Amino acid sequence: MLLLGGLFALCGPVGYAADSVSNACRQNPAYCALLHGQEAGAAPTVRSGAEIASIAATLRFLSPELTTRIEQVLRECAEWADTEIDRQHFGGRPSRAQCREEVTGLDPCGRKTNRAMQLGTEKHQLALQCTQEKLGALIPGRFSLEQRYRYDKQTGQKQWLSPEEVRALRQRGCGDELKGTLVPDVVIHPGSPLAVVAIYDFKFPCPISNRPQWSEYPEESVHRGRNQGELYRDALGVEPNLVAPTWGIIRWLASP
Repeated sequence: MLLLGGLFALCGPVGYAADSVSNACRQNPAYCALLHGQEAGAAPTVRSGAEIASIAATLRFLSPELTTRIEQVLRECAEWADTEIDRQHFGGRPSRAQCREEVTGLDPCGRKTNRAMQLGTEKHQLALQCTQEKLGALIPGRFSLEQRYRYDKQTGQKQWLSPEEVRALRQRGCGDELKGTLVPDVVIHPGSPLAVVAIYDFKFPCPISNRPQWSEYPEESVHRGRNQGELYRDALGVEPNLVAPTWGIIRWLASP
């Protein structure tokens, strides 16, 4: 995971902070939005030395201590969601056979769904609700849930879509425009969803003994042959992490 805590010496001269932010801007264009305007695409404005130092402080907000607290929240939410949904359905953990049971009538497109997929969906929803509440108190305005990104593999360019844009596309019947977009569960950022600092995806294996792993994109996807973690890393520039009950935080491991 990328930590920005060591990048900026805020006790030094303002000129150093300005140089540091400029360097970060060259490495990640999203930081240019913070340097020249609060939103990407905003008209550039001249920043004072104090403002530049403040931006530098914002970019280094994710200290090791805060990272520990964030990850504790995510682990707690995963454990709670897992326990609560299993209790509702089974009174305890489901067996391997129960995880494989086919469930009918749940998929609106008529596709086959098993119990593991049903439980995973329900647990995701509960975990995200828990995360919204707890991270909203811990780091308000510095995280996004199920943030959607467009990513052009040829140019390396990425674009974030606001929830309002996503709803508008679906309401206009333009849902196909969302195909191939990336939607990590939890994105930590300093205020702009393009300036990604850390990524976490919840996984709820069924049974729990199955090791959590990144999902492979299906053959019909524009990302076929890749998995979620690889695309997150390539598009957003940080190494993503998995969060799963019992397993805790699983760090990115590159494929051999």
